[in-house]
Amino acid sequence: MSRKAHEKLAHREKTVERRDKMLIHDFSSERATLEEVFDQSTLMVIYNFLNKGILDEIYGVVNAGKEARVYWSKNKEGKELAVKIYLTSSAEFLKGMRKYIEGDKRFKSVKRDTRSLIFAWAQKEYRNLQQATKARVPVPKPIAVEKNVLVMEFIGKNGVSAPSLREQAINNPEKAYTQLLVSLKRLYREAELVHGDLSEYNIMLWKGKPVIFDLSQAVPVSHPMASFLLRRDLTNLNRFFSRLGVNVIPVEEAFKQVAC
Repeated sequence: MSRKAHEKLAHREKTVERRDKMLIHDFSSERATLEEVFDQSTLMVIYNFLNKGILDEIYGVVNAGKEARVYWSKNKEGKELAVKIYLTSSAEFLKGMRKYIEGDKRFKSVKRDTRSLIFAWAQKEYRNLQQATKARVPVPKPIAVEKNVLVMEFIGKNGVSAPSLREQAINNPEKAYTQLLVSLKRLYREAELVHGDLSEYNIMLWKGKPVIFDLSQAVPVSHPMASFLLRRDLTNLNRFFSRLGVNVIPVEEAFKQVAC
């Protein structure tokens, strides 16, 4: 066997070994779930990330929703990453997502079939995370995206995700509330985005600071629903923090602080 052929075979064996290593870590999932998530197209994206060195190993599910699964992963340096895989077979949330994409000029040329919309949704979250990171908003840093697979920073340690505000007592709720208003202000004025679905369920508390996640539905400030969505985000924050005894700012006043 020639040296070139030997290297090609060794590369193929290494790819298969990585594939098997990736799949066997997910002991807790049923086979049907694996087949739903790791269809042929998704597997090819994962293999591509493995071959590029973006990923080295993928472990178990850390979050499972109707529209996506999030897996704990590591790169070659041992850095923890989150791999979010949108389910291409899931059409359940398409009705809700259309209004966010159709009003977003960045995606005006996207086809309206299910697969194209879901690919656009993953791209949308990646771009939103990029814009938020550049604006110094505490969000998971985006690493890579292809088709329905998004790789980003893992917020947590040793495969355990940081708790959401809903899941953990907050030592200083007044400070957290103020930090979040600053984050929303940066998100609006510098990243030119509105989260659109902000609540205690998609804000993590990590190292004493709130980290905002799930930015897939975030819209540009030019979106026709931007003002409505920002007021809804502020209403949700006020509702949650007022229950913790925080003297919250009235929504309209907070809106002016963030957007004007």
